[in-house]
Amino acid sequence: MLFSIIIPTFNNYEYLRLTLDSILKNSHYKHQIIIHINGNDNKSQLLVNDYKLQNSKSDTNIGLCSGVNKASKLAECDYILYAHDDMYFLPNWDKELYEEVQRLNTEKFYLSCTQIGPLKSNDTTPNHIYFDAGNDLKSFNEKKLLENYSNLTFYNLQGSHWAPHLIKTSLWEKIGGFSIEFDPGFGSDPDLNMKLWMEGVRIFKGINKSRIYHFGSKTTRQNKNVIKNNANKTFLLKWGISINYFTKYYHKRGEKFIDRLNDPKFSLVSLFDLFICKLKYFYLIVTK
Repeated sequence: MLFSIIIPTFNNYEYLRLTLDSILKNSHYKHQIIIHINGNDNKSQLLVNDYKLQNSKSDTNIGLCSGVNKASKLAECDYILYAHDDMYFLPNWDKELYEEVQRLNTEKFYLSCTQIGPLKSNDTTPNHIYFDAGNDLKSFNEKKLLENYSNLTFYNLQGSHWAPHLIKTSLWEKIGGFSIEFDPGFGSDPDLNMKLWMEGVRIFKGINKSRIYHFGSKTTRQNKNVIKNNANKTFLLKWGISINYFTKYYHKRGEKFIDRLNDPKFSLVSLFDLFICKLKYFYLIVTK
């Protein structure tokens, strides 16, 4: 087995089944698949049992960060891949990722897949490639997607689109996985990237040919019962800069990948943005 694939789920049985089917059908290598089941979800538990997969479980919805961390204790492979339970993995997604790993001369990397999905006006983290193969399971056109996905034009991306992401298991363990103060999950990805940055990771790369179809976070972000954390405030108090400042000046998220990143160079604009961050930071400290 090559990757330990960790997928948290919360009352999302039908999407989870499609995700698992796509991994089993379209992967080039065999992988360890670990599901974390949040809350009392008998259908997902039966599905995991039927597929003979490992799983962790919590009696209540403990959040993405805590759930993934718990599941990661079962990881047996050298690489951890974290994914959502509403993603369709396209053929050879893993082959493309692993070929990139083999080309690197370092184990300090953060690689992610390229997301394909339908255009939705309310997306806060839009997909890389807009292609409509359905907004939900009922409208999903698998045949159309499989016939067209490899012909859609994109490029290797600087930074990341977050999940699915791949890192070394040893590095994941060193930084302690996701930070639980970001449960139920909002802001957890940039915080994880910041922790990796502090450990000397400078290769943050989205792999163009490693592709998945994403329905748009059908679990956490579209569940009205989930209480959102104040991710921006938590990140700012923890790191002294905002999420936007990190992704713009450190991560350079969204730009075309050229090479490993360097420490940010200051300019009048970046210094002004940093000054604003510090004002907000000290305001939060004073009014805490």
